[in-house]
Amino acid sequence: MTEIALFGAGRIGRIHAGNLSAQAGLRLRYVVDVNPAAAAELAAAHGAGAADVEQALADPTVAAVVIAASTATHAELISRAARAGKAIFCEKPVASDLDGAQACAEAVASAGVPCMIGFQRRFDPTFAALKRRLDVGEIGAPEVVVLTSRDPGPPPLDYLKQSGGVFKDMLIHDFDVCRWLVADEIVEIYATGACLSDGARAAGDLDTAAVTLRSRSGRLCTINTSRHAAYGYDQRIEVLGSAGMLQAGNHRPTEVTASLADAVRADVPEPFFLERYRRAYAIEMAHFAEVLAGRSQPTPSLNDGIRALELAELATRSWREGRVLSCAI
Repeated sequence: MTEIALFGAGRIGRIHAGNLSAQAGLRLRYVVDVNPAAAAELAAAHGAGAADVEQALADPTVAAVVIAASTATHAELISRAARAGKAIFCEKPVASDLDGAQACAEAVASAGVPCMIGFQRRFDPTFAALKRRLDVGEIGAPEVVVLTSRDPGPPPLDYLKQSGGVFKDMLIHDFDVCRWLVADEIVEIYATGACLSDGARAAGDLDTAAVTLRSRSGRLCTINTSRHAAYGYDQRIEVLGSAGMLQAGNHRPTEVTASLADAVRADVPEPFFLERYRRAYAIEMAHFAEVLAGRSQPTPSLNDGIRALELAELATRSWREGRVLSCAI
Protein backbone atom coordinates (compact mmCIF):
# COMPACT_ATOMS: atom_id res chain seq x y z
CA MET A 1 0.00 0.00 0.00
CA THR A 2 1.45 3.38 -1.07
CA GLU A 3 0.99 6.05 1.61
CA ILE A 4 0.18 9.61 0.47
CA ALA A 5 0.31 12.98 2.24
CA LEU A 6 -2.13 15.58 0.96
CA PHE A 7 -1.34 19.28 1.38
CA GLY A 8 -4.47 21.41 1.20
CA ALA A 9 -7.96 20.72 2.51
CA GLY A 10 -9.85 23.19 0.30
CA ARG A 11 -12.11 22.36 -2.63
CA ILE A 12 -9.37 20.85 -4.82
CA GLY A 13 -7.90 19.02 -1.84
CA ARG A 14 -11.27 17.44 -1.12
CA ILE A 15 -11.57 16.28 -4.73
CA HIS A 16 -8.09 14.75 -4.67
CA ALA A 17 -8.72 13.12 -1.28
CA GLY A 18 -11.77 11.33 -2.63
CA ASN A 19 -10.00 10.23 -5.80
CA LEU A 20 -6.93 9.05 -3.89
CA SER A 21 -9.06 6.99 -1.56
CA ALA A 22 -10.77 5.36 -4.56
CA GLN A 23 -7.47 4.13 -6.03
CA ALA A 24 -6.52 0.53 -5.26
CA GLY A 25 -3.05 0.46 -3.79
CA LEU A 26 -3.08 4.05 -2.51
CA ARG A 27 -3.84 5.16 1.04
CA LEU A 28 -4.25 8.70 2.29
CA ARG A 29 -2.01 8.87 5.37
CA TYR A 30 -2.01 12.57 6.26
CA VAL A 31 -3.86 15.77 5.46
CA VAL A 32 -1.95 19.02 6.05
CA ASP A 33 -3.57 22.46 6.01
CA VAL A 34 -3.01 25.89 7.56
CA ASN A 35 -6.50 25.40 9.04
CA PRO A 36 -6.05 22.46 11.45
CA ALA A 37 -9.81 21.96 11.81
CA ALA A 38 -10.25 21.62 8.03
CA ALA A 39 -7.34 19.17 7.88
CA ALA A 40 -8.78 17.08 10.72
CA GLU A 41 -12.24 17.01 9.18
CA LEU A 42 -11.03 15.90 5.75
CA ALA A 43 -8.60 13.39 7.24
CA ALA A 44 -11.33 11.82 9.38
CA ALA A 45 -13.59 11.44 6.34
CA HIS A 46 -10.93 9.26 4.65
CA GLY A 47 -9.45 7.35 7.55
CA ALA A 48 -6.31 9.48 7.63
CA GLY A 49 -4.65 11.68 10.23
CA ALA A 50 -4.01 15.41 10.37
CA ALA A 51 -0.37 16.50 10.49
CA ASP A 52 1.94 19.43 9.90
CA VAL A 53 4.42 19.73 7.03
CA GLU A 54 7.40 18.51 9.04
CA GLN A 55 5.64 15.40 10.34
CA ALA A 56 4.27 14.42 6.92
CA LEU A 57 7.59 14.81 5.10
CA ALA A 58 9.63 13.13 7.85
CA ASP A 59 7.50 9.97 7.87
CA PRO A 60 9.41 7.29 5.91
CA THR A 61 6.18 5.40 5.19
CA VAL A 62 4.93 8.33 3.06
CA ALA A 63 6.03 7.68 -0.52
CA ALA A 64 4.33 10.60 -2.27
CA VAL A 65 2.69 13.95 -1.77
CA VAL A 66 -0.27 15.61 -3.46
CA ILE A 67 -0.01 19.40 -3.28
CA ALA A 68 -3.33 21.21 -3.46
CA ALA A 69 -2.49 24.11 -1.15
CA SER A 70 -2.40 27.78 -2.18
CA THR A 71 -0.22 28.80 -5.14
CA ALA A 72 2.22 30.70 -2.95
CA THR A 73 3.21 27.44 -1.20
CA HIS A 74 3.75 25.26 -4.28
CA ALA A 75 7.44 25.94 -4.93
CA GLU A 76 8.52 25.43 -1.33
CA LEU A 77 6.45 22.26 -0.92
CA ILE A 78 7.73 20.75 -4.18
CA SER A 79 11.34 21.44 -3.20
CA ARG A 80 10.92 20.15 0.35
CA ALA A 81 9.11 17.03 -0.82
CA ALA A 82 11.82 16.34 -3.40
CA ARG A 83 14.57 16.68 -0.79
CA ALA A 84 12.61 14.24 1.38
CA GLY A 85 12.59 11.74 -1.48
CA LYS A 86 8.84 11.84 -2.09
CA ALA A 87 7.14 11.48 -5.47
CA ILE A 88 5.14 14.62 -6.25
CA PHE A 89 1.81 15.61 -7.73
CA CYS A 90 1.23 19.38 -7.65
CA GLU A 91 -1.66 21.50 -8.80
CA LYS A 92 -0.95 24.30 -11.25
CA PRO A 93 0.99 26.54 -11.31
CA VAL A 94 4.36 25.10 -10.38
CA ALA A 95 5.27 28.33 -8.61
CA SER A 96 4.34 31.98 -8.36
CA ASP A 97 7.19 32.94 -10.70
CA LEU A 98 9.82 31.39 -12.95
CA ASP A 99 12.63 31.71 -10.40
CA GLY A 100 10.63 29.58 -7.99
CA ALA A 101 9.80 27.11 -10.75
CA GLN A 102 13.47 26.76 -11.68
CA ALA A 103 14.37 26.08 -8.07
CA CYS A 104 11.74 23.32 -8.06
CA ALA A 105 13.21 21.82 -11.22
CA GLU A 106 16.68 21.74 -9.69
CA ALA A 107 15.42 20.11 -6.48
CA VAL A 108 13.42 17.48 -8.39
CA ALA A 109 16.29 16.70 -10.75
CA SER A 110 18.76 16.39 -7.87
CA ALA A 111 16.46 14.04 -5.96
CA GLY A 112 15.49 12.01 -9.02
CA VAL A 113 11.84 11.79 -7.98
CA PRO A 114 8.84 11.84 -10.34
CA CYS A 115 6.88 15.10 -10.45
CA MET A 116 3.51 15.49 -12.18
CA ILE A 117 1.62 18.77 -12.63
CA GLY A 118 -2.17 18.93 -12.36
CA PHE A 119 -3.37 20.05 -15.77
CA GLN A 120 -6.51 17.93 -15.57
CA ARG A 121 -7.92 19.01 -18.95
CA ARG A 122 -5.58 16.56 -20.68
CA PHE A 123 -7.49 13.77 -18.91
CA ASP A 124 -10.98 14.92 -19.87
CA PRO A 125 -12.41 12.02 -21.94
CA THR A 126 -13.75 14.33 -24.66
CA PHE A 127 -10.56 16.36 -25.02
CA ALA A 128 -8.40 13.20 -24.83
CA ALA A 129 -10.47 11.62 -27.63
CA LEU A 130 -9.92 14.70 -29.80
CA LYS A 131 -6.17 14.52 -29.13
CA ARG A 132 -6.01 10.83 -30.07
CA ARG A 133 -7.84 11.45 -33.34
CA LEU A 134 -5.60 14.41 -34.09
CA ASP A 135 -2.49 12.32 -33.44
CA VAL A 136 -3.51 9.56 -35.85
CA GLY A 137 -3.93 12.12 -38.63
CA GLU A 138 -7.71 12.12 -39.01
CA ILE A 139 -7.70 15.77 -40.12
CA GLY A 140 -4.17 15.90 -41.46
CA ALA A 141 -1.64 18.28 -39.97
CA PRO A 142 -3.10 20.75 -37.43
CA GLU A 143 -2.99 24.34 -38.64
CA VAL A 144 -5.21 26.42 -36.31
CA VAL A 145 -6.33 25.68 -32.74
CA VAL A 146 -9.14 27.73 -31.21
CA LEU A 147 -9.68 27.46 -27.45
CA THR A 148 -12.70 28.95 -25.71
CA SER A 149 -12.33 29.10 -21.93
CA ARG A 150 -14.91 31.05 -19.95
CA ASP A 151 -15.87 31.01 -16.29
CA PRO A 152 -19.47 31.67 -15.21
CA GLY A 153 -18.41 34.30 -12.69
CA PRO A 154 -15.31 35.83 -11.13
CA PRO A 155 -13.81 34.50 -7.89
CA PRO A 156 -13.89 36.62 -4.70
CA LEU A 157 -11.86 39.82 -4.64
CA ASP A 158 -9.42 38.46 -2.06
CA TYR A 159 -8.65 35.55 -4.37
CA LEU A 160 -8.22 37.81 -7.40
CA LYS A 161 -5.70 39.97 -5.55
CA GLN A 162 -3.40 37.02 -4.82
CA SER A 163 -4.09 34.93 -7.94
CA GLY A 164 -1.23 36.24 -10.07
CA GLY A 165 -3.62 37.56 -12.72
CA VAL A 166 -5.90 36.01 -15.30
CA PHE A 167 -3.10 34.70 -17.53
CA LYS A 168 -1.32 32.85 -14.71
CA ASP A 169 -4.39 31.78 -12.75
CA MET A 170 -6.91 30.93 -15.47
CA LEU A 171 -5.30 30.75 -18.92
CA ILE A 172 -2.35 28.67 -17.74
CA HIS A 173 -4.56 25.63 -18.40
CA ASP A 174 -5.14 26.82 -21.95
CA PHE A 175 -1.44 27.42 -22.55
CA ASP A 176 -0.83 23.81 -21.59
CA VAL A 177 -3.66 22.57 -23.84
CA CYS A 178 -2.26 24.64 -26.72
CA ARG A 179 1.20 23.05 -26.42
CA TRP A 180 -0.37 19.60 -26.02
CA LEU A 181 -2.48 19.92 -29.16
CA VAL A 182 0.02 21.53 -31.52
CA ALA A 183 2.78 19.19 -30.27
CA ASP A 184 5.28 21.99 -30.82
CA GLU A 185 6.88 24.79 -28.87
CA ILE A 186 5.51 28.33 -29.01
CA VAL A 187 7.83 30.99 -30.42
CA GLU A 188 5.59 34.06 -30.50
CA ILE A 189 2.74 35.38 -28.34
CA TYR A 190 0.44 38.40 -28.31
CA ALA A 191 -2.12 39.07 -25.59
CA THR A 192 -4.74 41.76 -25.13
CA GLY A 193 -7.56 42.16 -22.66
CA ALA A 194 -10.14 44.28 -20.94
CA CYS A 195 -11.49 44.91 -17.47
CA LEU A 196 -15.28 44.92 -17.71
CA SER A 197 -16.32 44.17 -14.11
CA ASP A 198 -15.87 45.95 -10.80
CA GLY A 199 -14.15 42.98 -9.14
CA ALA A 200 -11.39 42.69 -11.71
CA ARG A 201 -10.94 46.46 -11.73
CA ALA A 202 -10.50 46.55 -7.95
CA ALA A 203 -7.91 43.78 -8.18
CA GLY A 204 -6.03 45.47 -11.03
CA ASP A 205 -6.69 42.42 -13.18
CA LEU A 206 -8.42 41.54 -16.44
CA ASP A 207 -11.64 39.59 -16.76
CA THR A 208 -11.69 39.30 -20.55
CA ALA A 209 -8.71 38.37 -22.73
CA ALA A 210 -7.61 37.13 -26.13
CA VAL A 211 -4.24 35.54 -26.88
CA THR A 212 -2.65 34.54 -30.19
CA LEU A 213 0.29 32.11 -30.25
CA ARG A 214 2.47 30.85 -33.09
CA SER A 215 4.49 27.65 -32.94
CA ARG A 216 7.88 26.83 -34.41
CA SER A 217 6.22 25.10 -37.36
CA GLY A 218 3.84 28.02 -38.00
CA ARG A 219 0.76 26.51 -36.35
CA LEU A 220 -1.52 29.11 -34.79
CA CYS A 221 -3.56 29.03 -31.61
CA THR A 222 -6.07 31.59 -30.41
CA ILE A 223 -7.50 31.62 -26.89
CA ASN A 224 -10.49 33.69 -25.83
CA THR A 225 -11.53 33.90 -22.21
CA SER A 226 -13.98 35.61 -19.89
CA ARG A 227 -14.61 35.46 -16.16
CA HIS A 228 -18.34 36.16 -16.48
CA ALA A 229 -20.14 33.96 -19.03
CA ALA A 230 -23.75 34.23 -17.88
CA TYR A 231 -24.79 30.86 -19.32
CA GLY A 232 -22.29 28.61 -17.51
CA TYR A 233 -18.81 27.13 -17.71
CA ASP A 234 -17.78 27.26 -21.37
CA GLN A 235 -14.93 24.95 -22.45
CA ARG A 236 -14.53 24.20 -26.16
CA ILE A 237 -11.79 23.15 -28.57
CA GLU A 238 -11.67 23.49 -32.34
CA VAL A 239 -8.75 22.26 -34.43
CA LEU A 240 -8.57 23.05 -38.13
CA GLY A 241 -6.31 20.68 -40.03
CA SER A 242 -5.14 20.33 -43.61
CA ALA A 243 -7.82 17.66 -44.25
CA GLY A 244 -10.69 18.67 -41.97
CA MET A 245 -11.69 19.87 -38.52
CA LEU A 246 -12.17 18.38 -35.05
CA GLN A 247 -14.38 20.02 -32.43
CA ALA A 248 -15.04 19.22 -28.77
CA GLY A 249 -17.96 20.97 -27.13
CA ASN A 250 -19.33 21.64 -23.68
CA HIS A 251 -20.64 19.06 -21.27
CA ARG A 252 -24.21 19.55 -20.05
CA PRO A 253 -26.05 18.15 -17.03
CA THR A 254 -28.27 16.21 -19.47
CA GLU A 255 -28.26 15.79 -23.23
CA VAL A 256 -32.04 16.19 -23.62
CA THR A 257 -33.09 18.64 -26.34
CA ALA A 258 -36.64 19.97 -26.55
CA SER A 259 -37.70 20.98 -30.07
CA LEU A 260 -40.80 23.15 -29.82
CA ALA A 261 -42.76 25.44 -32.10
CA ASP A 262 -41.06 28.57 -30.81
CA ALA A 263 -37.54 27.34 -29.99
CA VAL A 264 -35.14 24.45 -29.58
CA ARG A 265 -33.98 24.21 -25.97
CA ALA A 266 -31.19 22.34 -24.21
CA ASP A 267 -29.45 22.51 -20.84
CA VAL A 268 -26.84 25.21 -20.35
CA PRO A 269 -23.26 23.95 -19.83
CA GLU A 270 -22.15 22.52 -16.50
CA PRO A 271 -22.01 25.28 -13.86
CA PHE A 272 -18.28 25.21 -13.11
CA PHE A 273 -15.01 23.29 -13.36
CA LEU A 274 -15.76 20.99 -10.40
CA GLU A 275 -18.65 19.47 -12.35
CA ARG A 276 -17.17 19.78 -15.85
CA TYR A 277 -13.92 18.02 -14.97
CA ARG A 278 -15.21 15.55 -12.37
CA ARG A 279 -14.13 12.55 -14.46
CA ALA A 280 -10.90 14.22 -15.55
CA TYR A 281 -9.76 14.64 -11.94
CA ALA A 282 -10.42 10.95 -11.24
CA ILE A 283 -8.56 9.79 -14.38
CA GLU A 284 -5.70 12.17 -13.56
CA MET A 285 -5.24 10.61 -10.12
CA ALA A 286 -5.42 7.13 -11.64
CA HIS A 287 -2.51 8.17 -13.88
CA PHE A 288 -0.54 9.35 -10.83
CA ALA A 289 -1.15 5.92 -9.28
CA GLU A 290 0.35 4.37 -12.42
CA VAL A 291 3.36 6.67 -12.05
CA LEU A 292 3.84 5.58 -8.43
CA ALA A 293 3.63 1.94 -9.48
CA GLY A 294 6.39 2.53 -12.03
CA ARG A 295 4.14 1.76 -14.99
CA SER A 296 3.99 5.26 -16.47
CA GLN A 297 5.92 8.51 -16.74
CA PRO A 298 4.45 11.63 -15.11
CA THR A 299 2.46 13.55 -17.71
CA PRO A 300 1.99 16.50 -17.67
CA SER A 301 5.55 16.80 -16.45
CA LEU A 302 7.26 19.44 -14.38
CA ASN A 303 8.71 20.82 -17.62
CA ASP A 304 5.17 21.13 -19.04
CA GLY A 305 4.24 23.13 -15.96
CA ILE A 306 7.24 25.42 -16.36
CA ARG A 307 6.57 25.99 -20.06
CA ALA A 308 2.95 26.93 -19.35
CA LEU A 309 4.09 29.33 -16.62
CA GLU A 310 6.56 30.93 -19.05
CA LEU A 311 3.73 31.53 -21.52
CA ALA A 312 1.54 32.99 -18.77
CA GLU A 313 4.26 35.44 -17.77
CA LEU A 314 4.92 36.39 -21.39
CA ALA A 315 1.20 36.92 -22.00
CA THR A 316 1.07 39.24 -18.99
CA ARG A 317 4.02 41.21 -20.34
CA SER A 318 2.56 41.31 -23.85
CA TRP A 319 -0.71 42.74 -22.54
CA ARG A 320 1.03 45.33 -20.39
CA GLU A 321 3.47 46.38 -23.12
CA GLY A 322 1.00 46.12 -25.99
CA ARG A 323 3.31 44.18 -28.28
CA VAL A 324 4.14 40.79 -29.70
CA LEU A 325 6.82 38.93 -27.73
CA SER A 326 9.16 36.15 -28.78
CA CYS A 327 9.47 33.01 -26.67
CA ALA A 328 12.77 31.34 -25.90
CA ILE A 329 12.76 27.59 -26.58
